[in-house]
Amino acid sequence: MTNTSTGAVATAPASSEPARAANGSKRHILLIFAGLMVTMLLASLDQTIFSTALPTIVGELNGVDHMLWVTTAYILASTIMLPVYGKLGDLIGRKGLFIGAISLFIVGSIVGGMAQDMTWLIIGRAIQGLGGGGLMILSQAIIADVVPARERGRYMGIMGGVFALSSVAGPLLGGWFTEGIGWRWAFWMNIPLGILAIASAAFFLRLPKVEHDRPKLDFAGMGLLALASTGLVLVTTWGGSTYAWDSITIIALIAATIVAAVAFVLVERTAAEPIMPLTLFRDRNFNLTTIAGLITGIAMFGALAYLPTYLQMVTGVNATEAGFLMIPMMAALLISSIVTGQLVSKTGRYKWMPIVGTTIVAVALVLLSTMTPELPIWILCTFLAVMGLGLGMSMQILILIVQNSFPVSQVGTATASNNYFRQIGASLGSAIVGSLFVAKLTDLLGTRLPAAAGGAGADTNSFTPAAVRALPKPVRDIVISSYNDALTPVFLYMVPLVVIAVILLLFVQEKPLATTIERDALPESLDIDGVSTVLAPVAADTTDEVLAAAVDDEIVDDRLADGVGSGGRQA
Repeated sequence: MTNTSTGAVATAPASSEPARAANGSKRHILLIFAGLMVTMLLASLDQTIFSTALPTIVGELNGVDHMLWVTTAYILASTIMLPVYGKLGDLIGRKGLFIGAISLFIVGSIVGGMAQDMTWLIIGRAIQGLGGGGLMILSQAIIADVVPARERGRYMGIMGGVFALSSVAGPLLGGWFTEGIGWRWAFWMNIPLGILAIASAAFFLRLPKVEHDRPKLDFAGMGLLALASTGLVLVTTWGGSTYAWDSITIIALIAATIVAAVAFVLVERTAAEPIMPLTLFRDRNFNLTTIAGLITGIAMFGALAYLPTYLQMVTGVNATEAGFLMIPMMAALLISSIVTGQLVSKTGRYKWMPIVGTTIVAVALVLLSTMTPELPIWILCTFLAVMGLGLGMSMQILILIVQNSFPVSQVGTATASNNYFRQIGASLGSAIVGSLFVAKLTDLLGTRLPAAAGGAGADTNSFTPAAVRALPKPVRDIVISSYNDALTPVFLYMVPLVVIAVILLLFVQEKPLATTIERDALPESLDIDGVSTVLAPVAADTTDEVLAAAVDDEIVDDRLADGVGSGGRQA
């Protein structure tokens, strides 16, 4: 069959049936998507499963003062790796990287599961982060490889739904493990899930093969980006708690972070294959959504990281019950994410969604700042549902806006760069909220607890929810009020930031969503179910035209969405 619009030729048997070809292509995308969902589940579970288990873990390992590093180590490591996976995926292809990232994640899970002290626990979490940085970013980029932006909304919405589902399952599993077979199963469970994800990728993932010479890797950019990211998180983690803000350590870290960031920009200007091309920042929508995503990350992870701990310590519920109390938030996130994704694919309109969603997040933060130990639990759950509603309307749509602004040859790098700044926000959110919370909590406990409350105040590092519940009521009330007074003001501090994000999103340009994908590379494998075929590259076919050119349902036409790129020809 000859494509008159491009001159490209595809060879097909006379018995070809477009309808059967469409079924085969859709089946292939669904198989890919199912494998990606397993990986998304793996990554997102790991971000939430420790929320309810954390108080018990740090109490057993005698490390309350290092509690925030269990979360921060993972986020920091994954953040550093995001641009690396994104760029390498564009340069050499995503399948091998995808399997390697899952494997590294499993190794980190083994280290964490065997940890006997806080040091090894944090090391295990960092190794997990090195692999985890590739799981979500490569999943998002792989979807962009096979589905046009106009249709991608519903897939991105489901991805957001998987995150919401795992955010419910994570705290519940964390609580169940903690009170049952042991918190180490929060690590061990990743091994069978990881093996399943690897098998799914190995058998079902067929992506365009990237033709390249030996890639010129931007090692200088990678190193400087890692230094700048680490310095930034250390400043926010240690400042005001471990070290005074005017201490030589913090001042030196701030100076080193600025130097590394400036050097990174200079290196990226001349690098042959920059890890984060500065040309990305010429796009208005990229800049606006990236800053808004960073602020959303601060608010989201700042709230999520410590709310389960608050629930256990202040309301007196156990770890499992704390997980159940997070369900309203994640149910609202699940519903709003899927509904908005469907609306985007149906209408092609999307600008209003992140604006409204981010506004709702600001309202939710104000509500959370009013919490007290006497607040009825159903009202607290309502506040959480409001937060989930706002997050579900904004998170995945911001990624879609970025992907729609760049061709598929750059979509991995653009998506990774956008996610990098969102993860920086997550790192900052966890670190800043954690630092403010822990510093204030330590100060309040030190001043409010009696000098000798039956030894209760001897070592606040060993406080666990169970230990707090066993305290005499006067002492327990002091601990509970200290946790409440240490955390709730922090939510109010984040409101002005979120308002800034709303204002920025008002200036996003609503570009028509692309209905086709530009590609000039052959699939990594055209040998499916024992049948091989040779197809000439197609430069500008619409989805329907590709389906018409497909061979039959035994031939998976990876060019389903071939055409003009994520930012190419629109409907």
